[in-house]
Amino acid sequence: MLEGLLAAGAGVMIFSLLLIVFLIICRWKIFAKAGQPGWASIVPIYNTIVYLQVCKKPVWWIVLLLLPIVNIVILIILTFQLAKVFGKGAGFGVGLLLVPIICLPILAFGSAQYVTDESASAGEE
Repeated sequence: MLEGLLAAGAGVMIFSLLLIVFLIICRWKIFAKAGQPGWASIVPIYNTIVYLQVCKKPVWWIVLLLLPIVNIVILIILTFQLAKVFGKGAGFGVGLLLVPIICLPILAFGSAQYVTDESASAGEE
């Protein structure tokens, strides 16, 4: 019985590691599409700074991410903003929020392009 539990635990750990690696690759590709260094996705703290730049938000928002409760609101705003800067609407933002395992690869490997001009992204909604 103990061997079965250990095997199941090892399986869960391997699956979790593969999922984490996959999401890191997705974030790497998203950063690269936005003209940022992809390797920034694996550097703690710096990846948040780059994420703020990709979402076209000021870097001082990192302070807001340190505040309890406020950080949840800011992360939701950033998720919708990520959809917007890639030319996607609010519906895709909800998808990013609720099922990122599906929507992040769509941004990373799909045809979505990073919108550099603010007026161009506002015109698509």
